Amino acid sequence: MIRTAYPADLDPIAALHTRARATYYSGRIPEEAYLGDAEQARTREGWARAIERADGGVLCAERDGEIAGVAAFRTVDGATTLTQLHVDPVHWRLGIGGALHAACVAVWRDTGVARARLEVYEHNLRARAFYAAQGWRPGPDPAPRTGSHRTLWLDVTRATE
Repeated sequence: MIRTAYPADLDPIAALHTRARATYYSGRIPEEAYLGDAEQARTREGWARAIERADGGVLCAERDGEIAGVAAFRTVDGATTLTQLHVDPVHWRLGIGGALHAACVAVWRDTGVARARLEVYEHNLRARAFYAAQGWRPGPDPAPRTGSHRTLWLDVTRATE
């Protein structure tokens, strides 16, 4: 089941975010940068803001009564960005990421979004393959890289739900 996130979902969402990030950051950046107390607090604060934000949305995927995936997006100055999409590693390969992505696309279409962007960590090959399968592509503008992240674009009008 895909649904809108509520403030009561904050702790499970932050914990899921941390577990998912650990899978692709481990061995690549210092552990403190994704598991440290300061980063845990920043993660929780970021998700709290996202849940309350009027210019975007947070969607949760539930499986057996627990949050198994989460996606967040926002639109600023007419530009829509998929800011987060994470599936709990224990629920990988069950279609949860695809369902969350399709739900985001449906919301974007309903609100008239024609194009969306995201940044994906360049070493997260699994995520890059997932986004490519969903139709995300590098664009000519702006530059396709931001530090260790690649910028991808989705033509929402052509994306499948």
